[in-house]
Amino acid sequence: MSSAPILITGAGQRVGLHCANRLLDEGQAVIISYRSERPGVQQLRERGVTAIAADFSSETGILAFIDTLKAHTDRLRAVVHNASDWLSETPGHEAAVFQQMVSVHMLAPYLINLHCAELLQRSTPADIVHISDDVTRSGSAKRPAYCASKAGLDSLTQSFAARFAPAIKVNGIAPALIMFNQDDDADYRAKRLAQSAMGIEPGAEVLYQSLRYLLDNPYVTGTTLTLNGGRHLL
Repeated sequence: MSSAPILITGAGQRVGLHCANRLLDEGQAVIISYRSERPGVQQLRERGVTAIAADFSSETGILAFIDTLKAHTDRLRAVVHNASDWLSETPGHEAAVFQQMVSVHMLAPYLINLHCAELLQRSTPADIVHISDDVTRSGSAKRPAYCASKAGLDSLTQSFAARFAPAIKVNGIAPALIMFNQDDDADYRAKRLAQSAMGIEPGAEVLYQSLRYLLDNPYVTGTTLTLNGGRHLL
């Protein structure tokens, strides 16, 4: 494994936490960002991870995080943009929701990529991975702001791949239904499982396998991997 750390944003729970632990298992140094204290954050600290509190809802918060990150390391093996928010538009608050989604899903990756390119260029190989969402393929009537901001992230994947080649590979992963939430009831679970050809809840390991592939393959850039269990077939 590289001596340069891998940064995973939003790694305090679920998929981000799983990927951080899997990288640690392989001897890879990891830095994470987190929005709020969770048991997973403390678990990672106990394993030697540098955990940096971050507010990606504003330019000020994003730039403050970048400054703190640079105080901890002068190089990065990879950046995995996993931080995400999931808000529905409510009457009277549509603009605020849209701005929040764009800030977390687009502005934060955009600024981190630009300001941390020099850290990545000190590592060979070097990668940026954007965690997008399969919903961008079809759109979302319930959460158009979320969907639009993730689609923008897909566009950033291609733009940064062109900008940073050949020194830094830039790719994306577009997952769907990786893990249920604990409060999802049986009817909801059955409905969601029926939407994919594979019909399973695969768990976070499949996303880590996709991440590992992108980190290990020297000839893939500007690509977003679909990780949806065959939803596009139905």
